[in-house]
Amino acid sequence: MPELSPEELYILIHLRRANADYANAIAKRLKFPRDEVMRTLRRLEEACLVERSSGSAIKKSEARFKLSHEVRKHHLYFTLSRKGEHLLRSLLKRGIAQYFKERYSEEAFELLEFLKKAGCENHLHISKTLSLPVDRTRALLETLREERLVDLCRAKVLKRKHRRAKPKKETRTHHKYYRVTRLYELIVREGL
Repeated sequence: MPELSPEELYILIHLRRANADYANAIAKRLKFPRDEVMRTLRRLEEACLVERSSGSAIKKSEARFKLSHEVRKHHLYFTLSRKGEHLLRSLLKRGIAQYFKERYSEEAFELLEFLKKAGCENHLHISKTLSLPVDRTRALLETLREERLVDLCRAKVLKRKHRRAKPKKETRTHHKYYRVTRLYELIVREGL
């Protein structure tokens, strides 16, 4: 079974829901650069997990997210291959939590879910709440940040609504504060 990055996993999940879609639409949904999504689609195509859609027109029944009944293809559409469907089915059968545990560590999914609920939080509070060593928490956060599952909160002052785990009226940022990204939220929401 090939090792899928979170971006590749999301694209497979998206193509399962959409049935057929093109790089621009996926990039807009992820808020990633189009070229990056196209490179990922090509990697998936080389691994025989997705395939190009044939024909000169596409119907709404084939591309579920299309608004018109039938449109001419102005883009390169991709669909899940049979191998991609089987791989995705087996991954989702084991569960998204298991995917994160196998790819990163036992604590990864728990940390991501905590950040999803907490909003923005620093590594010290995360390590204390999850009973993890500080250096282990920091290393895991940086790994998840490289994979685009976690990002930094850029604000100098965090309001109560941004930091729900330790609600104060306002918090000045003296540490790095982390939050989950759209990619993680889409994987969890659409993968379940």
